[in-house]
Amino acid sequence: MIDLTSKRGLILGIANERSIAYGCARHFKRAGAELAVTYLNEKARPYVEPLANDLDAKLFLPCDVREEGQLEAVFNEIEREWGRLDFLLHSIAFAPKDDLHARVADCSREGFSVAMDVSCHSFIRCARLAEPLMSEGGCLQTVTFYGSERVVEDYNLMGPVKAALESSVRYLAAELGDSGIRVHALSPGPMDTRAASGINRFDELMERARQRAPTNKLVTNDEVGSTAAFLASDGAKGITGNTIYIDAGMHIMG
Repeated sequence: MIDLTSKRGLILGIANERSIAYGCARHFKRAGAELAVTYLNEKARPYVEPLANDLDAKLFLPCDVREEGQLEAVFNEIEREWGRLDFLLHSIAFAPKDDLHARVADCSREGFSVAMDVSCHSFIRCARLAEPLMSEGGCLQTVTFYGSERVVEDYNLMGPVKAALESSVRYLAAELGDSGIRVHALSPGPMDTRAASGINRFDELMERARQRAPTNKLVTNDEVGSTAAFLASDGAKGITGNTIYIDAGMHIMG
């Protein structure tokens, strides 16, 4: 039984009910955690607010990491309301459509910079802002994909970006370990999320993944969420710096 009673966590990246972040947040809540939830902007708010209410989120805050000061404002509010933070889930990724659909060799400098800033550097910023709030230790989690280490058709620009994210996880784990802060990358197999819908022929990618997986299935939000909840718990205090594969075994296949 995973117990997150009395723990407080921040969830970044819920877009709708199919979001990986929402699946994880439900498990955090079920285990007893108190949550803060962010939404991208006013256009996204009507989709996210009912989910935040369902989670009984104590804080519901706007956060577009591209907007100056918004991420900092989230952490300032957490410090004001709670005074501490026990875990964080970062499930944010973005690349301009033209660059995402192009060959890596053809992506623009601007597109690469935007993808790296939103999908990778924002997690590093989260770690820096969370550190003083995790004086008694904590857990930082982000979301990656197998295309970081192997070439996945049509994943394109996001492959190098997710590789940088996973490397950042290892370095952050090494730097923050003395403070009792653990850092992980969750690596689910292909899932039908809003973010994934921007990838060309994603339905074919999901079917190839299902056929390759030893269990002949795709993972669910529920399965990813239960893993995330365990990693945030005290039972996982001996684990840090890992890319955790939650992909029905797909990553072991040649």
